[in-house]
Amino acid sequence: MNEAAAKAIVEITSAVLSEQAGDGHYSYCFENSLSTDVSMILLLHSFTKDVSTVNSLCTRLASLQQEEGWWSLYHDEEGNLSATIEASFALLYTGFYKKDRPEIQKAFHFIRSQGGPRSAHSMTKMMLAIYGEYDWPYAFHLPVHIILLPPASPLSFYDFSSYARVHMAPILLLSDKGFRLSKPGIPDFHTLNNRMEEKGMNQRSLSLLSHIKRKILNLAGTPEQLYWTARKRLEYYMLDRIEQDGTLYSYTSSTVYMIYALLSCDYHESHPVIQRAISGLKTHLFPLKEGYHMQNSPSAVWDTALITHALSLPPSSKAGDTKALPFLLKHQHYKYGDWVMGTPTLRPGGWGFSKSNSIHPDLDDTTASLRALSPFLRSHPSLTSHYTRGLNWVMGLQNEDGGWPAFEKGKTNPILRYVPMDGAEHAALDPSTADLTGRTLEFLCTDAGLKPDHPSVRKAVRWLINHQEKDGSWYGRWGVCYIYGTWAALTGMAASGKAPGHPTVLKAVEWLKSIQNHDGGWGESCRSDQKGTYIPLGTSTPSQTAWALDALLSVYQKRTPFIDKGISSLLHQLKNNDWSTRYPTGAGLPGNFYIHYHSYNAIWPLVTLKKYLMLNE
Repeated sequence: MNEAAAKAIVEITSAVLSEQAGDGHYSYCFENSLSTDVSMILLLHSFTKDVSTVNSLCTRLASLQQEEGWWSLYHDEEGNLSATIEASFALLYTGFYKKDRPEIQKAFHFIRSQGGPRSAHSMTKMMLAIYGEYDWPYAFHLPVHIILLPPASPLSFYDFSSYARVHMAPILLLSDKGFRLSKPGIPDFHTLNNRMEEKGMNQRSLSLLSHIKRKILNLAGTPEQLYWTARKRLEYYMLDRIEQDGTLYSYTSSTVYMIYALLSCDYHESHPVIQRAISGLKTHLFPLKEGYHMQNSPSAVWDTALITHALSLPPSSKAGDTKALPFLLKHQHYKYGDWVMGTPTLRPGGWGFSKSNSIHPDLDDTTASLRALSPFLRSHPSLTSHYTRGLNWVMGLQNEDGGWPAFEKGKTNPILRYVPMDGAEHAALDPSTADLTGRTLEFLCTDAGLKPDHPSVRKAVRWLINHQEKDGSWYGRWGVCYIYGTWAALTGMAASGKAPGHPTVLKAVEWLKSIQNHDGGWGESCRSDQKGTYIPLGTSTPSQTAWALDALLSVYQKRTPFIDKGISSLLHQLKNNDWSTRYPTGAGLPGNFYIHYHSYNAIWPLVTLKKYLMLNE
């Protein structure tokens, strides 16, 4: 086993190093759900003459349709209504397919059988509404005036997570105007609805809207003044957060909405802000063998930080390779972002996900970047100030409950669960999560040198203990899903000194052992986050197998029969090239947005195999 593991490490390392760019960074495809492909197709076809890129995107999109006529978000999903609506709409609008094509007829049959656009996700309804194929009041309901409510009020625009706000600002503008784009060739999707009534809002959503309207009535000023002030403030909220490449927060989705929102504010489509945004979005395109894929946000910083850390681990350490350091240092943040509202005394120092991101750092990228810098601190003293600045930012982001959020501290207002939009409880809030808390804890104790009795460590451990599921697992917010959360929590608990016999650790280990597949690996379905319980995939995936093994290795610090079996399975999986190696193991929004990180099949097996070999040195 040692020889096979060592050989795999050499092969992975060689393959990874061959991908390094001249400036030291690594850039793999961030392959997400097809909604971004659709958004880019519609945008380019509506506002440019870039037929070649549109055709490439459409070719790949068409190749993802299943024989039955539907599109899905992951392998074991038997059709996704929203994805099928969006894909068929884009292919018809561009003329890639005509309405009488069997592929479209099959798609229409599936759409009707699932209830039509009325049963689709809110984001799909908004896409259709922009193109005049859905009514705005039923696509989104909040008034623009919410931006005027002060942050100190029981509810305000700034209670929403940063990710939600940057999407809501343009959506509020679009919904308010009932914006409809008028372009030739827009396909008719109204006829796909069945005769069911449009679903009304539930009572709690209605109560939320009533509460907002009551607060608006208390604002000083005439109704007309308030209305135009709200629209202008939303417009400036977007403009103030445009990155140098022209994108809004470096996200495809928010930038696309911004372009339409600016049109609703009477910007012409030739306006420089809109043209720069479209140019910036083109840098998110990633060429795959089937055609272009539109990444929601390129993952260069994330990939570079994780790979640099993985390469620096012994044995076969590449700790002497400093090529990636200038790239990481260049992309540390020095601007104040929205996060400062919850931490007004905290200085910038975090990292974001992509190269163009300079104002929207996140905890995961920051701890990953700091772990990448850690091995070089002694040999490169100049790194110390960068490291200290980043570490302070991480410590300052810890929530009062002891856990860590993704972007901002204290974004947990429970009222926002009732925003009339699908997935609001996940998108609108930024609470402490097991994956972020566990990984941060591991970094602090393993790399930053914090001791188990440090107040921040004790609080984080307490949070993890209190949020363990009854079966021993933890829910992972940003990955799939219970394996992901349990991996992060267990590695954090182990790093903080919790022994294998600790009740919380023991319970989690027993859960991981209980879900090990017959082949020795691990695999979890994307359906888990929708059902709120672990659902086996039925096969093993490299990243999930590596996560489970990393957790077990962290706890036991020795070989066991089930760890050996898992390593054997992982080595076998690395030789495969079937759908299981391309199954999404990253998550954005349950049931709507999943991610296949093309870097993960290299990064996590490399980390795990190295740790496995270290036990025998």
